Amino acid sequence: MLKFICYPKCTTCKKAQKWLDDKVIEYELRDIKTCNPTFEELSEWYSMCGQPLKKFFNTSGILYKSMELKNKLPDMSDEEMLRLLASDGMLVKRPLLVGDDFVLIGFRENEWEQKLTK
Repeated sequence: MLKFICYPKCTTCKKAQKWLDDKVIEYELRDIKTCNPTFEELSEWYSMCGQPLKKFFNTSGILYKSMELKNKLPDMSDEEMLRLLASDGMLVKRPLLVGDDFVLIGFRENEWEQKLTK
């Protein structure tokens, strides 16, 4: 079953959840703030997604900006970035949709449409 990892107060997450519900796609809901992805999960998802690791960061978030991560990420190793992401769910871009062999970061309807409605 798909894992839908979101922040319930996020408008993009609400939009993505409505899209899944409208398409009658089953998923397991997980609140990223109360159940942060672990280092192991993030490592696995990163290896599956084919995207640069920085795509996992919520660059518009308050925490990202207050920590000045825009300047720090270029000097960090993948492991350091993954450990940082695992330290606080609010650093992670959302929603995340995790399948058996794919991970979608953020909600781009056309990308979700291609992946989920074949």
